[in-house]
Amino acid sequence: MFFNWGFMKKTVKELRKNQYLTAKEFADKLHIDTIDVLNMDERRLKDIEEPLKSEMIPILRGDYMDRLPN
Repeated sequence: MFFNWGFMKKTVKELRKNQYLTAKEFADKLHIDTIDVLNMDERRLKDIEEPLKSEMIPILRGDYMDRLPN
């Protein structure tokens, strides 16, 4: 739990930009509208509601990149 402490305090926009994702690309990966991503960009990750947060964390950490074919 302690390893996520700094990660959870960052804003969604900052974490999204660290993965080089635009709002549209991020929305496509989450299967939500782009305007919803733009509305939550300035919120911290720890302030996002749980069902959506659990879908966002692997994308914002870059875990989805581990499953790409070579």
